[in-house]
Order: sequence, then C-alpha cells, then structure tokens
Amino acid sequence: MIKKTRAEITKCILHKVANKFNSGQNVFSNDLIRFDQESYDIMKSFLLKPFGALTQSYRFTNNEDVRLNDLNNFTSEVFKDENSFIDYSKKIVNHLFEQSNSAQIKTGDVLVVFIEGLEYKDVLTEAIGIFKIENKVDFFQTYLDDNDSFDVVVQKGISTKRLDKGCLILNTSDTEGTVVFSVDNNNYDAQYWIKNFLSVKLADDYNSHTQSYLEMCKEFSEEVIKPELGMQEQGNFLASTVDYFKENETVDYAAFKDEVFGDEKHKEQFDEYKKHFETLNDVLIRNNFDVSGVVLKKEKNKLKTEIKLDTNISIKLDVDAPEAASEYIERGFDEDKKMKFYKVYFNEEK
Repeated sequence: MIKKTRAEITKCILHKVANKFNSGQNVFSNDLIRFDQESYDIMKSFLLKPFGALTQSYRFTNNEDVRLNDLNNFTSEVFKDENSFIDYSKKIVNHLFEQSNSAQIKTGDVLVVFIEGLEYKDVLTEAIGIFKIENKVDFFQTYLDDNDSFDVVVQKGISTKRLDKGCLILNTSDTEGTVVFSVDNNNYDAQYWIKNFLSVKLADDYNSHTQSYLEMCKEFSEEVIKPELGMQEQGNFLASTVDYFKENETVDYAAFKDEVFGDEKHKEQFDEYKKHFETLNDVLIRNNFDVSGVVLKKEKNKLKTEIKLDTNISIKLDVDAPEAASEYIERGFDEDKKMKFYKVYFNEEK
C-alpha cells in the first residue's frame, strides 16, 4: 500500500530514550543528522523497507476524543510547520519515555524523520517516521595502531538487517482519521508500542478484516482442532479455510462454517472462540466482508500444515490442496509395534 520510489528523507534527528521505571534520563540532540550519500541511501532503505509489504493500517484513537491523542497532535503540528520538527521530535521521545512503566521496556536510540514524496493510494504525501532501535550488534572495527600495524576492536552498532520498532504517520486521512503504519519485531510488550505509545486501532477495511479472520482461524486450529483431533485435521481445517477464501470474493460467516465444519459441535466451538479472540485482541470480527487477495497470499504462507512426529519424520501438507490430506493419508495404530502410523498414497516421487 506504500510506495517509496520517490520518497526522500528531508529531516532526521537522533535521540536517546531511557526507562522511566528505572529512573533513567532521556538524552536529546539539538541538530539534524547530516548524511553523506552512502549513509543516506543505507538509512533510507533500512527505515522504509519494512513498510513496503504492509497491508494493515491503523488510525489514531482516544477513549474520550481523538484530538486528545498526543502523537496525533504532535505530528499534526509538524505537518503545519516543518520548522517545529526538532522541538516536537523531543516531545515525541518524552511521550515514548512516559510509556516505559516496567523494567522490561528497553532503552534505545530513537530516530525521528520527515519524509516527502511517499506514495499512498496513488497520491504523493508527507510522513513522519518514528523508529526505536532496541538491540545493537557486535562488529569488528579495524584500525591502524601506533606501530603502523592493523588491529581490530569489537564495537556495538545498529544492524541494518532488521528494524526493531517503527511507524509512519502520513499527512493524509480518511473518514476514520490519520493513516498510520507500524512494525514491531520485538513485540515483548504489545501494550507498549501500539496501544500506549501510538494509541491506534486497526482500520475498518477489508485488509484488516481478512487478516484478523485468518489469524483467528490459525489460533482456533492450534488451540481447539489440534488438541482434540490431531495435526492432520488441523491441516485439513486450515486448507479448507484457505480454499474458501480463494473461491469466494466475500466472506459470509454462516456460509464459512457450513463449508469447513462437518458437525454442529465445531460450529458452536468456533462461535465461542470468535468471542474469545475478539475480547483477547480487542478486535471486531466481521460476519461479512470482502476478501483481500494480497493479505490472503501473505497470510497463507504463515499457516503451518506440517505434521511433526516424534520419530524425526515430518509430513508437510499443501495448504492449497484441502482434499489431499483426507484422500491420500490414512491414520492408524499398529498392534505389533504398539505405535500410531500414517499411510501416504502417491503415484510418483517428485
């Protein structure tokens, strides 16, 4: 949904965020970072690459009034006046600091950037990016010592392979509010970044509906189907789920249950699990919505349909072939060996 081909980082500043729980102190920069071309190119790719494949977006929220959302207010002021960027970048870090209410919240570097030329839904817009670096990696730095010989020393630095936490707040909105994208690869505390710092909710669109529904089915298969019926039936359920989404442009909750479940018991279990999932994740699972093909393609690759056995043998089921497991795999018990077994039928080895 975001294209960065024409995007340019026009402002970038680095601050240090501490942990309030441990009585730490933030450290602020007063000047923007001045990049050379090589470091700029690497930084731009490092910060923006994780957002290229995102399909879900968020909107700012507040229990009383969205106008009371701190981050929404800070970024709105910067969009109105770019000269306020440095001052508000410090307020953003202070706001992040205020959310560190436990010892497990990590300190780190915070990069705040102003981006121009970001494309969203075929329209160029501006964005403010906030990125927190929580983990640094060891690397060898070579240097020439006093004896004109080369030596090495271990230093810590930012790895460009993975962004810990980041968000893009776009200078564009729809009927739900300002458009926000977020990544969190260190989600040790889901409340900290999404709910407390950003204070956002998922957009009410078909991308979010598709992803939430598929995540619910994945969790249902793991917590209900697998313990009760085993890995084979778990794989059957996930394959049938993917098949339903592929064959239908619109999901109908009642029709979905009729197609993937063979008895009323599992339909009732699914109804109960839906309520549990909605409460646990603070989401609303729609009974009718359009299918997002982009999200389906992405999410189905996360569905594990592999039967792992304690004899160091695994049987991988194709999530795109829902009939294969029931038609070509048989499960039984061998009385002589006193062991369970799977019998697999095939014509040729590939």
